[in-house]
Amino acid sequence: MTHHASKYKGLSDREVEQSRAQFGSNKSIEKTKNDALTAALSLAKEPMFILLLVASAIYFIMGKWDDGIFMVSAIVLVAAISLYQDSRSRMALEALRKLSQPFSKVIRNSEEIEIASEEIVVGDYMIVEEGTSIPADGEIIQSNDFQVNESILTGESFAISKDEHDKLVFQGTNVVAGLAICKVVAIGNQTRLGAIGKSMEQIEEEDTPLQIQINSFVKMMAFAGLFIFILVWVLNYLQSGQWMESLLKSLTLAMSILPEEIPVAFTTFMALGAWRLMKLGIIVKQTKTVETLGSATVICVDKTGTITENKMTLVKIYCLATGNISDPSSTLDASERELISMAMWSSEPVPFDPMERALHDTYEKLIPQDDRPFYKLIHEYPLGGRPPMMTHIFENENGVRIIAAKGAPEALIQVSLLSEEEKARIVKVVSSFSKMGYRVLAIGNAIFEGANFHLRQEQFQFHFLGLVAFYDPPKANIQDVFKSFYAAGIKVKILTGDNELTTSTIAKQVGLKEVQQSIGGEELMAMS
Repeated sequence: MTHHASKYKGLSDREVEQSRAQFGSNKSIEKTKNDALTAALSLAKEPMFILLLVASAIYFIMGKWDDGIFMVSAIVLVAAISLYQDSRSRMALEALRKLSQPFSKVIRNSEEIEIASEEIVVGDYMIVEEGTSIPADGEIIQSNDFQVNESILTGESFAISKDEHDKLVFQGTNVVAGLAICKVVAIGNQTRLGAIGKSMEQIEEEDTPLQIQINSFVKMMAFAGLFIFILVWVLNYLQSGQWMESLLKSLTLAMSILPEEIPVAFTTFMALGAWRLMKLGIIVKQTKTVETLGSATVICVDKTGTITENKMTLVKIYCLATGNISDPSSTLDASERELISMAMWSSEPVPFDPMERALHDTYEKLIPQDDRPFYKLIHEYPLGGRPPMMTHIFENENGVRIIAAKGAPEALIQVSLLSEEEKARIVKVVSSFSKMGYRVLAIGNAIFEGANFHLRQEQFQFHFLGLVAFYDPPKANIQDVFKSFYAAGIKVKILTGDNELTTSTIAKQVGLKEVQQSIGGEELMAMS
């Protein structure tokens, strides 16, 4: 019996079967449909495809067998390319689904076991820990420093702390810190994520802008051809009195107007584009995706991890006590070592954020005595506030306590006792670091006796220690990528939660145009 399962029995085998019979399996039930038949019917309803059929029929009626056979061959080729592309994409997606089927830990019969996530039932006790995805909706019954990223549902990238008070967790969200045991309350389509997926089935697929334009053009030309066909037939018949000869002349003239080559060229180019993307390892579910990519005029990107490598390195530290800006690789004095120590203690004990990893690595290299094994996290204030900050409280067996905080410089300035001259110095250094493209965090510590901690971290009286600056270099090929976008007539915008000066500096380094035209979050929220 594991330490997770020792307190809880979980469901028995019989209870699992009863729950599955009542609530079903933990998988989304989609509308049953014949994808191949749907693709064929969708193709057959295309005006361009109908035009090709009409054109080939007319060629055969006129006795132009060569043209008729060529047109039928074009129809078969177009249909084959479209259906083959659709079939390959569906098979690839299905293979990916099977390959990536996740497993989850649950407690059953008083034992911790690992099962396929689809086998989870309502009432199960699931164990979710750092680095895993939550497989079903549940209620927390026990947690330990538990944080979840719910961006898949909310769009908010910050991790949220959850415990027995804020106890609901949702399928598809990711655990970024800690561990929790949760009782499953909803599975499959009944989950919050499943309900969103179900609602998306009601969305009707629309034609792309290029499809609308071509279909409109084809219809217009078809009507023009039909009008001219009838007009020429009637006028020629009135003059010559020859019914069949007039018909053949009018058909010949109408066929010269009908743009039957356009559908062939359009579909062939779309299919070739999809084939090229597939060679690059990109699964194209529908050939119209190629057109959508081709019609893009603006691309919005994040900065960290998209433009940059997301490999944070601690490059500079500023110690308020000495006024020195130092390189962590140089010889540091006691105040600077304390700054690095407090920066590490303000981070998660098991770091997952690149900046926190960098702080732990620097602490290991520069601090002779590693005190981490002797201290236990007894209280924490997760990242919060505007501007944001976070605080951790550690204590050892002798009751010696460490209270360390890190966050936006503005946040630490607000909660620290500082003179106006000190504030001005800090702001100047922050501006200098930001102009160099560095991400800047302020570090502080506090003293507090007793066990009744403040409700909010801002209520502590912090001592401002200094600043730590990280550099996340741009990716090696990102300048070439941006040049390709601009050459294709596509504008690039950066959307980021990072400091405006830092972002502008990185933007200049990677060759982004119109760098000076930036807007902050506060300005954006003030707009109508």
